[in-house]
Amino acid sequence: MTKEAEIEKELITKLAGLKYSHRDDIRDRETLERNFREKFESLNRVKLTDSEFERLLEEIVTPDVFATAERLRNWNTFEREDGTPLHYQLVNLKDWCKNTFEVVSQLRMNTRSSHHRYDVILLINGLPLVQIELKSLQVSPRRAMQQIIDYRNDPGNGYGNSLLCFMQLFIVSNRSQTWYFANNNNEHFSFNVEERFLPIYRWATRENKKVEHLSEFAERFLAKCSLAEMISRYMVLIQNERKLMMMRPYQVYAVKAIVDCIHENRGNGYIWHTTGSGKTLTSFKASTLLKDNPDIEKCLFVVDRKDLDKQTRDEFNRFQPGCVEENTNTETLVRRLLSEDYKDKVIVTTIQKLGLALDGTNKRQYRERLEPLRDKRVVFIFDECHRSQFGENHKAIKEFFPKAQLFGFTGTPIFEQNASYQRVEGQKASLVTTRDIFEKELHAYTITHAIDDGNVLRFHVDYFKPDGAPVKPGETLAKRAVVEAILDKHDAATNQRKFNALFATGSIDDAIAYFDLFQQIQAERAAANPDFAPLQIACVFSPPAEGNRDVAQLQEDLPQELADNRIEPNRKKEALARIIADYNARYGTNHDLANFDSYYQDIQQRIKDQKYPNADLPREKKIDITIVVDMLLTGFDSAYLNTLYVDKNLKYHGLIQAFSRTNRVLNDSKPYGNILDFRAQKDAVDEAIALFSGEAADRAREVWLVDPAPKVIEKLAEATRKFEDFMRSQGVEPRPEDVSNLKGDEARAGFIERFKEVKRLATQLDQYTDLDDAAKAKIEALIPRDDLRAFSAQYLEVAKRLQERQRKTDDPDDPIQQLEFEFVLFDSALIDYDYIMKLIARFTSQPPARQKMTREELMGLLASSARLMDEREDLEAYVATLAEGEALSEDEIRAGYARFKAAREEAELARIAEKHELPLDALKDFVAGILRFNIFYPEKLTELFRPKGLGWKARSRAELALMEDLIPLLRRKAGGQQISGLEVYEDA
Repeated sequence: MTKEAEIEKELITKLAGLKYSHRDDIRDRETLERNFREKFESLNRVKLTDSEFERLLEEIVTPDVFATAERLRNWNTFEREDGTPLHYQLVNLKDWCKNTFEVVSQLRMNTRSSHHRYDVILLINGLPLVQIELKSLQVSPRRAMQQIIDYRNDPGNGYGNSLLCFMQLFIVSNRSQTWYFANNNNEHFSFNVEERFLPIYRWATRENKKVEHLSEFAERFLAKCSLAEMISRYMVLIQNERKLMMMRPYQVYAVKAIVDCIHENRGNGYIWHTTGSGKTLTSFKASTLLKDNPDIEKCLFVVDRKDLDKQTRDEFNRFQPGCVEENTNTETLVRRLLSEDYKDKVIVTTIQKLGLALDGTNKRQYRERLEPLRDKRVVFIFDECHRSQFGENHKAIKEFFPKAQLFGFTGTPIFEQNASYQRVEGQKASLVTTRDIFEKELHAYTITHAIDDGNVLRFHVDYFKPDGAPVKPGETLAKRAVVEAILDKHDAATNQRKFNALFATGSIDDAIAYFDLFQQIQAERAAANPDFAPLQIACVFSPPAEGNRDVAQLQEDLPQELADNRIEPNRKKEALARIIADYNARYGTNHDLANFDSYYQDIQQRIKDQKYPNADLPREKKIDITIVVDMLLTGFDSAYLNTLYVDKNLKYHGLIQAFSRTNRVLNDSKPYGNILDFRAQKDAVDEAIALFSGEAADRAREVWLVDPAPKVIEKLAEATRKFEDFMRSQGVEPRPEDVSNLKGDEARAGFIERFKEVKRLATQLDQYTDLDDAAKAKIEALIPRDDLRAFSAQYLEVAKRLQERQRKTDDPDDPIQQLEFEFVLFDSALIDYDYIMKLIARFTSQPPARQKMTREELMGLLASSARLMDEREDLEAYVATLAEGEALSEDEIRAGYARFKAAREEAELARIAEKHELPLDALKDFVAGILRFNIFYPEKLTELFRPKGLGWKARSRAELALMEDLIPLLRRKAGGQQISGLEVYEDA
């Protein structure tokens, strides 16, 4: 008996103990459908004819995962044979716990081209909603996810043409480690050079202790009502992205804590969930569950800034379009508070609008009009409840709504150490903490937990030392020295501008001075060096309010900017108008001071749109650095922001909030959040880490901060030694040119695994901004940059071959099955198509004696970039045809390459047509038909071969042989986009 079979047997026994019915009679498609029919008819109290049931299956079976998820959770309508409508549900929607729960194993989908077995599947009311894949080998979560998605995408596996299309959840376990993730449509899983996919989770206890062993996981997660609750209540369907999102364990516990507290009317409470942990999703789910609570009159989600009002409303509406309407002013808010319409039960508003609504002196008499709500149960959920909620507005809410329950979300609670707001009672003044306001902590998930779980990144903090001399704490450096340092370090810090940065300055005057200085110094560098590529600098700070209520509201949470704008307001206004004019000229926009909010929103969106490749958004349309004072340092999220430059005194929650702008997870090209501090604030950082580490204060620094450069260099030395030892153990020297002499897939797999670790550490060190010359020399000695580039080219070549093999084998013992090809490590924001076109143009424009880059170096650069993998052969062949000194412009190079590539593809197509004895025009039409919509239609392939009059066996062999030759060409012509329906031939 294999280990997998043992694990399967144990799991089924465990599930039987949890009162699942073990259906060992359900082994194939027919018995699965028969069982579903019985459950469907029983639940809906109906008897279907055979033809009605067949038609029902046709209606509900679809490859669209999101459509089936919606159908599963809603009442649906089906027209019966006599024309009457049948309103039906697929599961008991009112009480999911009252559905039937069954377990099947080794299900074989053996009809209509489905032919694979599945380890364990859980049925709820006869529908296969959870698939459990059991692994005997150590397999990484990412690879496990990829294997399941690849497997699911095989047209022979039944996920698109059988009841398996209802699969909601995948679970992977090797007994000692267990993970789960939501099913989704293919666009949400990308394992290529972009490497973006939805997260894979481990379950945890309420105290954030991991639940990894399959037996304990089953006990806690797969118990019938627990699983029903996870699928029905704690999966979120994001409508506008057509995406299923699974809530993380700590989000589930937080929602339950709030809902239970309200259900039992146990007063107020707060949730300490770290910045970046998905507080908006948690609060959305809590709000929607409260929406159906008849005891609650209203649920208000309260934010403390106008831009967060919009951001939160947009996030809520992302989860469910139209679920939250805009409160354009206080009058609208009051009307919605008094409305009895169901859609107005959940309201997103700012604390400032709420304060105006409760202001008894307002001439619109808002407070008097709200009197009918005074004795109703109203729930308030406060986002980032650490500043304005501590003032008069908070007091007014409590006085006006005596039956209200108040809940706060914060990533940085106010403790006595970081409290600043004082409450005066009689002769006594005391500092007010989060606990004072919200009574009790309902759930905690600190940044230490989040970093441990990989939900946010660690930080690399570089305390800048000009010329190696330490800066005294709080000392202000000359601005020119700061700008020069940023220009010197920015490319390294941001992975060659793949990411962007914020620059936090101490005042509006500083921000203006820095903006002007960047322009001046960059102009000087460009004049001295024609190869210098200037950074795109933006700057944003609030203007003087001057009666503008929106700006005044915004500034209530921007203390430095509010104070600064009281001094020489006209000069500040003129400077901001000049900065906006520069922005308009650079980006082709039309913003002005009167519509400051649109300028601010544009900057935020441009920071978020940093994503590569440049084809999505040209480099000149991106922002490299945004200079700020208070803005964007709290509440703003972008996975493409990785660096914070600091010339501003920060402490406690302000410091953590600012640092946390940089640590959103993306992929291996972003290993940590980068902080470059120009004010020697190490003590302030240490104090903040100690304060917000939660129960793990003793190891907080170790968890929060990346290893110092010398330690990572030691790791690189060890990884390099292992890599070189491995190469020699295979009888070859550790040189790039000898990789091709490795014998067998096992040796090539060993090369992939070991060199990938070298590349990962080198990528991490590339982004350290505090490497001195000695450290750089040590890294170069360990793995010279030219060797790194050459080995990277070999990695891409070998990985491409092994990936092809991996697609074609199901043998779990094959050494290549567990390989992860993390192409994102080999992606360069610098070496993209546009950059290569410029280089080639430069190469042809200079005679050999003046060349900065030889033809061989150019070829090496092409070979080392994962983004150019599919273009590599064509580009190399094109470069080989060009002569030095020919002086072609970039436009001529692009046009010439387009002609060259078209001619090569034409020649390749002609060769394939001749080899397979097919008319060239017919083959061209066939290829054009596939690429028109990136969809492969098997019947078109049948038509292509029909004139040859082959029997089905001979035709099948001929089709396979043609597709084997055609797929590489189709992939190149598709430009990296997936061609639907081609998987069956890619895996053949």
